[in-house]
Amino acid sequence: MAELSAIASQIRRDIVRMVHGASSGHPGGSLGCADFLTALYFKVMKHDPSFNMDATNEDVFFLSNGHISPLFYSTLARSGYFDIKELATFRRLNTRLQGHPATHEHLPGVRIASGSLGQGMSAAIGAALTKKLNKESAVVYSLHGDGELQEGQIWEAAMFAAHHQVDNLISTVDWNGQQIDGPTKKVMSLGDLPAKFAAFGWEVIQLEKGNDVDEVVKTLEYAKTFVGKGKPIVILMKTEMGKGIDFMEGSHEWHGIAPNDEQLAKALAQLPETLGDY
Repeated sequence: MAELSAIASQIRRDIVRMVHGASSGHPGGSLGCADFLTALYFKVMKHDPSFNMDATNEDVFFLSNGHISPLFYSTLARSGYFDIKELATFRRLNTRLQGHPATHEHLPGVRIASGSLGQGMSAAIGAALTKKLNKESAVVYSLHGDGELQEGQIWEAAMFAAHHQVDNLISTVDWNGQQIDGPTKKVMSLGDLPAKFAAFGWEVIQLEKGNDVDEVVKTLEYAKTFVGKGKPIVILMKTEMGKGIDFMEGSHEWHGIAPNDEQLAKALAQLPETLGDY
């Protein structure tokens, strides 16, 4: 899907420009998940950019790993939730585009404040249960970092979701093997993630090519075939931190630092401008 790849490229340009402009932010995971959020917002998810907080009869998305806000903001702006020019205010004083998404700024598309890792799955479960009670056919999606799975609340939520058969929830884990202090296997090994989620009662789907937007679309559509079948669904998505920029790829060092002027120029040279910069 050439159109989706073009959108993902522009979103990656937005990410590095936003983080560079603020001299602060988290480019690594944002770049790595660009194909996922592109597939979700521009192809798979049924959503309305006019934005109603209640999201009645709409699919909804919760970003649990809120530090990848540059990706979230760019995706929302490019989807029509707000003017792309506002991306230039990222992390500025009094901006609606805080370093982590916040609801008190009333930014369209943001339904929960996130960034305190481990909480997003609980919020997504609450929304999914609400939709079930209201007899809606909509789906709730959430995204999590793999390092975030070291938070105990994730596993409490996972146990709750299976027990209550929250089968309109599709949670995705960005399984890039990196976190702020180094590789996850060195900081705290995650063990056998597919076996763990299966043991907790989830339908487990593995996506080996999380940076291939076509494969992401196929996997999300496949995941939807399990909605309503009694189990919450998890996609374990292999990605590469910093994807799209050769000197950032695969390194935890780009988890939370901004490129300098020279690095920005090198990065942008590798990312085609497809929709026009803000």
